[in-house]
Amino acid sequence: MPTKVLETCRISPPAGGEISVPLSFFDLPWIHFHPIRRLLFYEYPPPPACSDSDSLFFETIVPQLKRSLSLTLARYLPVAGNLVYPDPDPDPDPDVKVKKPIIRYVAGDSVSLTVAESTCDFDELVGNCARDADQFYDFVPQLPPPVADDGSSCNCKAKAVPVMALKVTLFPPGRGICFGFVNNHCLGDASSIVGFIQAWADTTKLLLLISAGNSSSLSLRGEEKLLALAAAEDGDRDIIDSSLPLPPVIFDRSVISDPLGIDDIFWEVLKKVPLKSSTFPVPTNRVRATFTLHPADIEKLKNVVSGKKPGLVVSSFVVTASYVWRCLVKSGEEAEADDDDEYEYFIFAVDIRGRINPPVPANYFGNCLSYGMAKIEHRELVGEEGFVIAAEAVAKDIKNRVNNKEEVLKGAENWMSDMKKYQGIRVLGVSGSPKFDLPGVDFGWGRARKLEVLSIDGEEYSMSLCRSGRGLEIGLSLPRPRMEAFAALFTQGID
Repeated sequence: MPTKVLETCRISPPAGGEISVPLSFFDLPWIHFHPIRRLLFYEYPPPPACSDSDSLFFETIVPQLKRSLSLTLARYLPVAGNLVYPDPDPDPDPDVKVKKPIIRYVAGDSVSLTVAESTCDFDELVGNCARDADQFYDFVPQLPPPVADDGSSCNCKAKAVPVMALKVTLFPPGRGICFGFVNNHCLGDASSIVGFIQAWADTTKLLLLISAGNSSSLSLRGEEKLLALAAAEDGDRDIIDSSLPLPPVIFDRSVISDPLGIDDIFWEVLKKVPLKSSTFPVPTNRVRATFTLHPADIEKLKNVVSGKKPGLVVSSFVVTASYVWRCLVKSGEEAEADDDDEYEYFIFAVDIRGRINPPVPANYFGNCLSYGMAKIEHRELVGEEGFVIAAEAVAKDIKNRVNNKEEVLKGAENWMSDMKKYQGIRVLGVSGSPKFDLPGVDFGWGRARKLEVLSIDGEEYSMSLCRSGRGLEIGLSLPRPRMEAFAALFTQGID
């Protein structure tokens, strides 16, 4: 086997504390969504004085990763907890009120951390060209299956399942490290999960610096200072300035205004659906590839739009998404030649913490998402002006609905029922956002060499989007012939 599991352990936060977090109407729709799977690949050059980088990894880095994870979980207790989900009852007792699902942490709960070693080609994995998609599942853990719960928290029989699992894989000798993350989307959106990963990385980096005797040279952000104080031994505390306090992570769902009782509306639909185990979507019969739009490319695309639509303001996200959307649809034009009248959809999630009234604090942990949507007839999107038409449609939806506090949640009570209307449509979705710079998370080896979002393998058409040192990176997972057709169109349009 090219990848060998060396250890699977359970990491708990330091003793003390319990929490039960009810799920808001922002969280509930994601319970049965496929798990979110992400990989971060890092270059791992050993220190100059180190003759055995493998020993350094297993004897120093892995123990500090475990310790820093435990310390980080102290501030993120739900991450170590379980989703408690009532079993559907075909003959419910009308006198018994069944409570809605919760995420519950009690003493003894933990996160699974797997440590592995791989002989796979690190350079191929972090490349941009088309690569077999199945091989990446060696580096991400599975979420454990649901188990029976005593049901005391919901007045009925229930299932409990962990909401996150982690995996760390070494590519020897001294080549790279991969961090694999999987979480149930009901735990939190990208803002929340990236915040947790950032906190774990900051703590790890500080522990490694302190253990190496470099703590006197630390120049820390406020968050890092507090984490360092929590992590440092007594003898190290006097070297760390804690003048900037860290705001608490907010799990309190009362900050979400729900005067219509949308959570009850959603639960009436969801309570009939049993909780199921998640599995890897392999074989995927797909390849993964990464495409980059450099700043000059993005500016060129903006100029194309402004030349055709003077006065239309378009962001980097708008032109990037619109360009990929058109290229992707056009790459399948031969197969869809008879569907000119069919609509093509582009749907993207939007963090609305600051877009609703009252606003939700930035340090709120959970889901706080709405969505943007554009639709265009197939013939228009693949036509000569397709890119400009797409950019105009996306930009107008952002301006008129997404950025409008009166409109962004309008009709939210119908989100669950509306899902049926969109089944079977041709849609491109987006996973991730340049706003949350996950590849910038630094465990001690600088910026990640590559982010791969495996979740897009489970969707017909979806792209990942993130910042890189060279611009915006677009990740795609497609059958090989479709990927080759897309790559040719993508390159041709930029050149």
